[in-house]
Amino acid sequence: MKPARHYIATIALCGILLPLAGCNNVSRSAVDTIRLAWQGQPPLHITAEQVAAKPYYQMRATTDRGDALLVLGNVDGQRQLWYGKDGVVIVLVHGRVVQTIGLAQNLDGSRVASTANPFVSGLHKLTMPVAYTREDDWSPGYRYGVPVQATLSPEGYIDIDILGTSHHVLLITEQLTSEVTRYRAANRYWIDPQDGFVWKSEQQVLPGLTLTLTQLRPYRGGGT
Repeated sequence: MKPARHYIATIALCGILLPLAGCNNVSRSAVDTIRLAWQGQPPLHITAEQVAAKPYYQMRATTDRGDALLVLGNVDGQRQLWYGKDGVVIVLVHGRVVQTIGLAQNLDGSRVASTANPFVSGLHKLTMPVAYTREDDWSPGYRYGVPVQATLSPEGYIDIDILGTSHHVLLITEQLTSEVTRYRAANRYWIDPQDGFVWKSEQQVLPGLTLTLTQLRPYRGGGT
């Protein structure tokens, strides 16, 4: 029987989460490559060759303060934990951010409250707007159980470029509102029309924090 949690990129995480002593050259290289720039440093310049040279799944995360190159640390069911330096973790489920750790502001949790979850069934199957509700936990401020109403809408097919490779995708937009907090946001998802894989997304995970996530070396095992 396989364990429920599959550990991925163990060598890379050794360099991120543990002292350099005892790690090999690959993990040392990972420390050099996986740099966080949330403090306003210049954008990362990443090439396809650099990504291909590293033996782990990689994702770019961008905020208005800078860039980060994250690696997939482990997969627990449908939860993908993407790790960066200094304790930063972004958790994805079906391409949607459900938790962040280690940032100045964090999404502590996000739960779809509707009976049907359009992310589970696959955004590539949307042919018309679909509404759902969820509950978010935001910190600081202990804003837990915030009710959020969301509407997903297919906007048509476009081509996007990721590291020099063109991807034909379905653009899905998402409108978020919360009457309790007067919260308003607009998200975008660039979806593989064949299986619903989220190649790129722009998600405001809480007021004041928008993450743009781009899959550079994607993990597509276990469904999306």
